[in-house]
Amino acid sequence: MRNVEKYEEFVDLVHQAVYEVDELRACMEDEEDYDMERYAPFIDALDASLRQLYDDIISGNYSGAGMGGDLSFMKIVNRFERDIPFRDLLKTINAAHRKGWR
Repeated sequence: MRNVEKYEEFVDLVHQAVYEVDELRACMEDEEDYDMERYAPFIDALDASLRQLYDDIISGNYSGAGMGGDLSFMKIVNRFERDIPFRDLLKTINAAHRKGWR
């Protein structure tokens, strides 16, 4: 996990996480493999949480950096961590939210 140094980097990471969810969802739809079903319990909630965060950022309603609390998607990460391929990205976003940037 790396440190986020500026707001623009934070925004880019959140955008990347939204993209990762879209990619994971596309894989689920394209693959009829049983293994893809492991993402079903959390993909919708994770998607909604990340999109809400991104929308808040874009609309100027995000003001939580450095406040110390976890983002809402961390409940999902904590529960399904081993099944989320981009969990480190989500943890980096959450750490930046909690601590702020330099």
